[in-house]
Amino acid sequence: MNNWITAWQHLPARLSPVILEIGSFQLRYYSVMYLVAFFLTYVLVMCRIRREDYRYSAETIQDLFFWGISGLIIGARLGYVLFYNLAYYLKHPLEILLPFSFDGGIHFVGISGMSYHGGAIGVLVVSLIFCRRSALNFWNLADLFCPAVPLGYTFGRIGNFINGELFGRATDAPWGMYFPLDPTRQLRHPSQLYEAFFEGLVLFLLLWSIRKKSPFDGFLFSLYIIGYGLVRFFIEFFREPDGHLGFILGSLTMGQLLCVLMIAAGWGILMLRKSQAR
Repeated sequence: MNNWITAWQHLPARLSPVILEIGSFQLRYYSVMYLVAFFLTYVLVMCRIRREDYRYSAETIQDLFFWGISGLIIGARLGYVLFYNLAYYLKHPLEILLPFSFDGGIHFVGISGMSYHGGAIGVLVVSLIFCRRSALNFWNLADLFCPAVPLGYTFGRIGNFINGELFGRATDAPWGMYFPLDPTRQLRHPSQLYEAFFEGLVLFLLLWSIRKKSPFDGFLFSLYIIGYGLVRFFIEFFREPDGHLGFILGSLTMGQLLCVLMIAAGWGILMLRKSQAR
């Protein structure tokens, strides 16, 4: 039994984040997991169009996917800059979108730092613009996508786990893990896996099981926002806060404060759409 526990605790050290390396080019699991996430979301949405009462063409969904992915990437990056490290990027504005550091010369460092909440805002904004330009019902389209999104999100967090990043707080629980990127080398909660399971798989199963029982457009969308916010709020108690931010309000992190706003927004949308549907 002890051998199994030891193997589990040291699993991250045995996982290489790189699938293929040719010269300076690297194909990493993190990138592939996001491609898998987008692909699964697309497949599930297309299945709903074929089998349920949604009258959208494949071309419309593909166009919205292009808009949504663009909004996700831009929003996630700008969200990280705004919510998590604004002071740094005000001094280094070129690093917001360029993968180079200009301290002491030019150094390739990649683009690191993406915010889920920023990405969600980015997707929301571009979707509203797309629906307005195309004269489509935003609430109906949102309900089409929302039950599928969490399953894709599962793979994004698995990508974080394989990368060894966004690990949890120190623990003495036997299911804790040692992460190579942790400079303190402490046993830590595998919070990426907690998020993959609860924010991803569990939320997906819940929303997918009730996808045909929505009483009004916007119902599934609001439940997704509330559900994600609630789950993420509690998992944040096991996730290590960003080192340069720490705790923002008492024992609460920036992620938890954003989740409170998210839950409030979801509840407000639910009440608004319910009153409009009467």
